[in-house]
Amino acid sequence: MEKRPFVSKEQIEEIVKNYPTPFHIYDEKGIRENAKRLKEAFAWNKGYKEFFAVKATPNPFLIDILREYGCGCDCSSLTELMLCKAMGVKGEDIMFSSNDTPAEDFAYAAKLGATINLDDITHIEFLEKIVGKLPETMSCRYNPGGVFQISNGIMDNPGEAKYGFTTPQMFEGFRILKEKGVKHFGIHAFLASNTVTNEYYPTLARQLFELAVQLEKETGADIRFINLSGGIGVPYRPDQEENDIFVIAEGVRKAFEEILVPAGMGDVAIYTELGRFMLAPYGHLITQVIHEKHTHKEYIGCDACAVNLMRPAMYGAYHHITVLGKEDAACDHLYDVTGSLCENNDKFAVDRMLPKVDIGDFLAIHDTGAHGFSMGYNYNGKLRSAELLLCEDGEVKLIRRAETPKDYFATFDCFDIYNRFDWE
Repeated sequence: MEKRPFVSKEQIEEIVKNYPTPFHIYDEKGIRENAKRLKEAFAWNKGYKEFFAVKATPNPFLIDILREYGCGCDCSSLTELMLCKAMGVKGEDIMFSSNDTPAEDFAYAAKLGATINLDDITHIEFLEKIVGKLPETMSCRYNPGGVFQISNGIMDNPGEAKYGFTTPQMFEGFRILKEKGVKHFGIHAFLASNTVTNEYYPTLARQLFELAVQLEKETGADIRFINLSGGIGVPYRPDQEENDIFVIAEGVRKAFEEILVPAGMGDVAIYTELGRFMLAPYGHLITQVIHEKHTHKEYIGCDACAVNLMRPAMYGAYHHITVLGKEDAACDHLYDVTGSLCENNDKFAVDRMLPKVDIGDFLAIHDTGAHGFSMGYNYNGKLRSAELLLCEDGEVKLIRRAETPKDYFATFDCFDIYNRFDWE
């Protein structure tokens, strides 16, 4: 698919008068249209609900947009739960899925009335000790082991993943939970990440639906929902074909009608936990070119770095780059696009063909709306950037300010050295 930025050079030139680069900017119009499509695609399931993966983009202004379309929140930590409480999200609108979970996180999730999704059978006893009586509704995360394969090849290797119950543990866990007073059950699984295929969800759904039928038959558990979790990806590369959420949802519906309905389980709700799919295409990291270097290779140096977008450095992940104002120019120059960290992997692109890049040019790094800002860190004392929202009416709003040196040094505020810093 063609990669075109949702902002122009002229728009960015106006924005930087108030908000210097680098910054992340999000497209409200695109976010709303995508949320509407997802809701329509799964409208066939009466209980369907999307629980947005807060970890992907933990910004309350963006989450509130998604909540207008009925989305809940998928949380995995105490601070994500705290964000939800501050936003007024509680109870069944929160799905809490964590691993190696601290006691205080479980306690807070229970306090908010969140649906707790257990990652391990030993967590049953652990949770019970923390909260006393277990909640009436519980979920368990399933890991079948082996490899997860669809018709176009191996998608991932669950057998090497640290998450979830084994198949025998699911049956044992449901029996234990039922004995301890749990009345309603859910099943959760996440077997592959960032899949760019319409087959992933339907294939996963069939596995989970078949498991649900057996679990209900053998344990008598009242299974209320099946959570397909995340895994629907986005086409980071221009040569990739975009997922069709209507085709995906129809595949899940077909499996639902073939497996659950004949088993008398046609009232089971379908849940999803999509982060990347919901927001990634609707975010850009905007950075300005500040240096060029001509040595063994041609380097373009930006005012952003891996602190602002870790994925290329961490995974070697591809993110498309547009030189704003040169969208239609020939890509006839070979560059490495770099940041300023003291790490050689701090590169947004390696051997990337781009139009001729000049100092002062603005670059739009695509598909940073999820797992972009949220994976930021402070190595080399670098500060996290601002987040902006391009509203439907064209207005630009600040939805998170940029960090300052005071933020970076804030955890020294209980020591004398804090008063010696020059804040000017």
